[in-house]
Amino acid sequence: MGITSSQVRQDFFTFGGFGLQGYGYDVELLCREIGNILGLGIMYQMVIIGAGNLGQALAKHTSFEKRGFRVIGIFDVSDRIIGEKISGVEIMHIDSLAEFTTQNHVDIAVVTVPYAYAREVVDKAVGLGIKGIWNFASAELKVPDDVVIENIHLSDSLIVLGYNLKKKGRETDPSAAKDK
Repeated sequence: MGITSSQVRQDFFTFGGFGLQGYGYDVELLCREIGNILGLGIMYQMVIIGAGNLGQALAKHTSFEKRGFRVIGIFDVSDRIIGEKISGVEIMHIDSLAEFTTQNHVDIAVVTVPYAYAREVVDKAVGLGIKGIWNFASAELKVPDDVVIENIHLSDSLIVLGYNLKKKGRETDPSAAKDK
């Protein structure tokens, strides 16, 4: 990352004194404390709204729970997939989301619906008291101040990757890419 050990020590110091001068850091303690700072000791309950390809891929992702994020419900509108299970979690109709949230504490709604439905779905989740939104719809959505939203733009990330490839000297002839 191009940073010095002194910068790392200074950054750690802003969170509190984890090391001892002349001895360095107890790595286990440091990892535990950084986890506490990031809130990794909390198990967050998530629902996925939109069980298309992206929603199903996220539901199958195994490292979320290891990091404190448990998928407890999956919702969609398609009768074709309602009742199926992904990683042991049954896909339910979106109409049952309100009842589900009264019976289960839900911290985060993962939104993987098409752009046209994103605002409606986020408003519904917020109206049900869900305080965290992980939005994969290609829409920059705003929420009330007491709700946290992370808008994910996959194409923006891909553009950054392309830029970094170019920066590393990976130049291509644009006409060659069209021929493929």
